[in-house]
Amino acid sequence: MAAAAATARASDPRWREAQMHLLRGHPDAARRALTGSPLEEPRGVLALLLEAQIAWREDRIRDAAAHALAAAEAGSDDPETLCAVAANLLEIGEVLAARACLEHPALAASRTPRVLMRLAGLRRRLEEHAEALALLDRARAAGHDTPALAFRRGEELMFNGRLDEAEAELAGSLARAPAYGRVAVPLVRLRRQTSDHNHLALIERSLRIVAQGSADHAAIEFARYKTFEDLGRYGEAWDALAHGNALMYARLRDEADHHNAGIERFLERCSPGILRPAAETAEGPQPIFIIGMPRSGSTLLERMLGNHSRVAMAGELPDAGSQLHWVADTRNTRADVFLARLPGVDYQEVGRRYLMQTQWRARGKAFFTDKHSPNWALAGVIHAALPRAPILNLVRDPMDTCFSNWRMFFGDASAYSYHLPALAKYCHDYRRALAHWHAVMPGAILDVSYAELVRQPEAALRKVFDFCGLDWEPGCADLARNGAAVSTPSAAQVRQSVHTRAFGEWRHYEQQLQPLREALNGHGLPVVD
Repeated sequence: MAAAAATARASDPRWREAQMHLLRGHPDAARRALTGSPLEEPRGVLALLLEAQIAWREDRIRDAAAHALAAAEAGSDDPETLCAVAANLLEIGEVLAARACLEHPALAASRTPRVLMRLAGLRRRLEEHAEALALLDRARAAGHDTPALAFRRGEELMFNGRLDEAEAELAGSLARAPAYGRVAVPLVRLRRQTSDHNHLALIERSLRIVAQGSADHAAIEFARYKTFEDLGRYGEAWDALAHGNALMYARLRDEADHHNAGIERFLERCSPGILRPAAETAEGPQPIFIIGMPRSGSTLLERMLGNHSRVAMAGELPDAGSQLHWVADTRNTRADVFLARLPGVDYQEVGRRYLMQTQWRARGKAFFTDKHSPNWALAGVIHAALPRAPILNLVRDPMDTCFSNWRMFFGDASAYSYHLPALAKYCHDYRRALAHWHAVMPGAILDVSYAELVRQPEAALRKVFDFCGLDWEPGCADLARNGAAVSTPSAAQVRQSVHTRAFGEWRHYEQQLQPLREALNGHGLPVVD
């Protein structure tokens, strides 16, 4: 182990060559790149890590996890190698091992900006935003001062509620690197743009420089849309929004067209006979799942729940899907191989592994939230694995929800959101899935009305607390009480008082959005005037 620790370096050119081959889909060439090098020593960290990556891509999830854990056990004192091991562990769902890796003394002592930047990204993936910001501060103190650092630090400042500092950092980043258009999106989200205080000149400068047709170009258009809408220039706002979405859809068309293609087959297999709830043997803190369409109010509900003395906010956790992948030994929950294995899934094991990887997030409290919105597709699996865990489903008007998605720049995630027909189909799939879950496991999910949560928050929260087994505590609807970090697109918005401005915002563009309305009607989701 000592030899491996001494020679295994993720900065080694042979390791980088192996990674390049792996990205191109050539695992044998990746292995050959390490053959005969010190990096391939028996049980060497990087050799084990490469085998983990290959197994992951070949859909051998348990093998991938075993190799990644062995890489962590093999040991290394090289900070870049430790970062590579931790990143792989997080990808596979071995969160506890990844956290242990990140606590290595070599990382705590590192003053290398590249390492500190990578560590900040890993802490961000863990929803540890105070720690991520501290690492970025260390990188700057070490002399690293780049537009990329300013962008990432600006986002972390925003997540941590330091909005004025975030605005200065993000504006500085965009001024220094105007072609990096995606910086403009969080910059304009921070506050309402006014005629006296806006960044339109900076954004228009970027528009002239950015690579045409790129994701950065699309991001600039989304930023222009937000600015124009805030200024009441709705015609220009629509043109920018439509252009930004068209650019992203052109890039992601294939992914958008096939999004959730297998939802119907999956739901058909999820009968009460298949979804046999596990024995209720779980000990310790329990999750409260918050599901729903993106932009349906999940962050708002989580912040209110987080005001309760017995609830810790954990954010968006991928662990339910990760542990299902491990038990079924496949990554693709829509593919034939998963559907064939579904009857044999050990849901008690899914639940046990989920709790093992997540209960640390409760930090001494009885409950912790998990608001990973796409868990709506896995709600039946979640209930079978964790029958004691409350599941809260946010229900928002389809037109408001879909428009809120279409106006949001998600990068390359959520490809469906950039095309109105695909967006309407996604909304239909979500509603179809929830109807199925209500039918096969009645009483397991509480539908929470977004309208009621905003207009009558106390009444809505009383229902939520009762469903979750929480005693009533007054004042939980007061968002100003909650100073915890939040990393969603609404990070700045949810630090304001509850308001009703989000209702019917699509009506500024009622004529242009008629195709969306018709698509929703065609899916049996009529818009109520």
